[in-house]
Amino acid sequence: MKIDRHFAHFAWGTLIYNLAVVLWGAFVRATGSGAGCGSHWPLCNGEVLPRAAQVETLIEFTHRITSGLALLFVIILFIWAFRLVPAGHILRLGASLALFFIITESLVGAALVRFEWVAGNVSMGRVVSMAVHLVNTFLLLASLALTAWWASGGERVRLRGQGRALAGIAIGFAGILILGVTGAITALGDTIFPASSLGEAMQQDFSPTSHFLIQLRIWHPVTAVVVGFYLAFVGSMLARLRGQIIVKRMAVGLGVLFVIQLLAGFVNVILLVPVPMQIIHLLLADAVWITFILLSAAALGEPADAPAFEVQSSQSAHLSAPTSS
Repeated sequence: MKIDRHFAHFAWGTLIYNLAVVLWGAFVRATGSGAGCGSHWPLCNGEVLPRAAQVETLIEFTHRITSGLALLFVIILFIWAFRLVPAGHILRLGASLALFFIITESLVGAALVRFEWVAGNVSMGRVVSMAVHLVNTFLLLASLALTAWWASGGERVRLRGQGRALAGIAIGFAGILILGVTGAITALGDTIFPASSLGEAMQQDFSPTSHFLIQLRIWHPVTAVVVGFYLAFVGSMLARLRGQIIVKRMAVGLGVLFVIQLLAGFVNVILLVPVPMQIIHLLLADAVWITFILLSAAALGEPADAPAFEVQSSQSAHLSAPTSS
């Protein structure tokens, strides 16, 4: 079934916009502006439009406005998908998942504010909420990416009979999520406990008296290397098993992106995690995640006309077969 190209363009645009909102959210955390609106939600410091706002308030309030627009765009995407395609179409599933995860994204964001898990808070509640927030964000981006992919002609995913391909993808899926969680916790520790020099940062990492957020920082680069090698393996395996040009190109793109991300992470550490590098590092992490999701969708795709073609071929063979006299 041919999908309206305007819907496809809107789906990709919604994905890109939500990615920008995610990056601005990281900017809010990196600049310590999460408490800019106090513990009020959805109001900002008890007001609809904050007056005489400080810089932190403007940063946080801007994030809330852009997040609200993101919710609106996903609602439009959801309604448009349900009006565009019939029941049972894969686009409806993608749009429904996107709507679900952006609602939960809003609820998690509200919880961060209401429980004051922002600014300099170092409680276990904030650490857990950061992990949940990261996973939910990744699932939202995945849902939007798949919706845009299917709207652009991508094939429905088939899970049955995929064998090694599905198993490899599932492990990679979990690996990237774990890597993302360790990255979110590391970024939180870097923000709350900044180091004045690389030597001081390394001393903090291995000191038994350091806060647990600092002690956890060492695990993120280790996890990144392990997951990076595994993704390179999975990408080459999928390219070999499937053979489609699009799968091969995405596998190469995934590998290149991950190498760039590792280099950016190294630079980030050397420069003592400046805010611009944190945003770039997160952008690359999101790009790796989206590329992996689209690679998986392409590798597990099932041609929509395959069953009909097989039936037609079977019938043709039966009709053309010689009959015994």
